[in-house]
Amino acid sequence: MSSHFNQSVIDEFRANGGKVGGYFEGGNLLLLTTTGARSGRQRTVPLGYVPHEGRLLVIGSNMGGPRHPDWYHNLMAHPLVRVEVGAESFEAVAVPAEGERRDRLFAHVVGVEPGYGTYQENTPRILPVVVLERNDPAPGEGPAEVRSLADKLVEVHVWLRGQLRHVAAEVEAYFEALPARANGGGAAPPAPGLGLQIRQHCLAFCQALEFHHVGEESHLFPAVEAANPHLEDVFARLRAEHVAVARLQQQIGGLLADIAGADPERFRRELARMAQELNAHLDYEEEALLPLLAGIPFPPGPPAA
Repeated sequence: MSSHFNQSVIDEFRANGGKVGGYFEGGNLLLLTTTGARSGRQRTVPLGYVPHEGRLLVIGSNMGGPRHPDWYHNLMAHPLVRVEVGAESFEAVAVPAEGERRDRLFAHVVGVEPGYGTYQENTPRILPVVVLERNDPAPGEGPAEVRSLADKLVEVHVWLRGQLRHVAAEVEAYFEALPARANGGGAAPPAPGLGLQIRQHCLAFCQALEFHHVGEESHLFPAVEAANPHLEDVFARLRAEHVAVARLQQQIGGLLADIAGADPERFRRELARMAQELNAHLDYEEEALLPLLAGIPFPPGPPAA
């Protein structure tokens, strides 16, 4: 579909609380905003979706064309996306399904929307099934309402810790799914269906943490430090920790890239050590910054006249 047509649908969607007429009338429609894999720019497209077990499924059908759509390549490079459904907007992690899980979810989609089966018949490529995992914290985690910059910092940290737990849980599932070695024979093959999940959550964590730290060093730290010159040593330590955490991010990426041939127990120890260091950094940030940010409203109000 043309960019002009897409933009007209986007405008109608946003003007009418998610309701549109014409081609999409009566169907399940969402707006997906991705970050360009090469350009780094925000791109929004209207997509049909199918709800499944509390999550949303979108299909990289490209109307049965020979190539995956651009938005799919974007979310593979930048898993953090923004989703608009009705009048609601939220962030999500986009995770393509693999193997048996992909086939099972695609069968569910075709059962609800048979047209996707026709698209699959018209192309030799396997249509991607992407699960949009909402970034909401678990019940009882994080502030009930974000009213201050301290609340916002806690909200971000809760999400980052949640992504770390996602990666750890999926690594554990990966190792548990490895077929047992037969009579002490050769190495077991990689477990199916978990590689992209681990990759996407790790990438989402690393990109979000980097964005968080850039924001802190560019905007938050200078303003708060100027108002609290006696805490110069605290901010020096935070900046030094950011450098150390950047190295940890690279180490985690390298560790996960080698999971197929890894010794499970050594791998678990290394991942646990890295997660412990990352959580210790988040703990220190909260200890140092929350008292300073508690009185600063979020979102900020209009500037004084």
